[in-house]
Amino acid sequence: MMKKENVYFPRDEIRTTLLPVTIGCAHNECAFCTMYRDDPYSIVPLFEVEIQLKNMDLYTERIFITSGDPLSIGYEKMKEVLDLIGKYLPYCACVASYASVRSIKKYTVEELSILHHSGLRLLYMGFESGYDEALNFMNKGYTSKDAIEEAKKLNEAQIPFNTVIVIGMAGKGKSLESALATAEMINQFETNKVYTMNLTVFHGTELDNKIKKEEFELASGKERLIETMTLLRNLNKEKRTLFDTTHPANVVSLKGYLPDEKDRLMKEIMRYHD
Repeated sequence: MMKKENVYFPRDEIRTTLLPVTIGCAHNECAFCTMYRDDPYSIVPLFEVEIQLKNMDLYTERIFITSGDPLSIGYEKMKEVLDLIGKYLPYCACVASYASVRSIKKYTVEELSILHHSGLRLLYMGFESGYDEALNFMNKGYTSKDAIEEAKKLNEAQIPFNTVIVIGMAGKGKSLESALATAEMINQFETNKVYTMNLTVFHGTELDNKIKKEEFELASGKERLIETMTLLRNLNKEKRTLFDTTHPANVVSLKGYLPDEKDRLMKEIMRYHD
């Protein structure tokens, strides 16, 4: 059976039944991340997935598959997992998962569409930033152009996704450029939600070492506020999109829908600025 591992999931999925499909993260090289450093990447054998499903409540309505990037297993294996969920949990209306730009690259639009019709209803995409300099420095393994291409594939396949952005990832003095590039990226695709999280430095990470070597300087709280404000101001969404900065690490906490509540959100964030 599976070994004990670190398990992470979005706050929105706190009451969702978890189903491990992978252990660790297939990339595991992001300079700021420690989430899966102690969990070498592996794929949970299909028979173990099936055993877990057999022991779940028949009336389970929602599943969140773990760990860091389950779609890294590829189309054939993911289709088998979704088919097993459909077999053992016939009332499950939504399978959600973390996903990355790197893993979505493995799939065609047709394959993604099939997975959607097989039950994959929501992805949490860690785009982090649209600023290529920051993406490269943090070892994300893709560019903003890649991110836009893969997001558009998800739109075409009709798989809804939430966009996760890391505020402060570009470092001191680059908040404005980062926010503008990130807004430009997000404006080119449709997403259910835009979540922001503050860059946090964890002991022993590559980022921590770079800071100690004076190769990176953290953005101040004021710069991060300006970055959040600039991002919000430059998001031009016609389709209803939730803008959410309520993560505990953020320098500002607000939530509302674009475009209808944009003016209210801007007024709220300006109060923080003042």
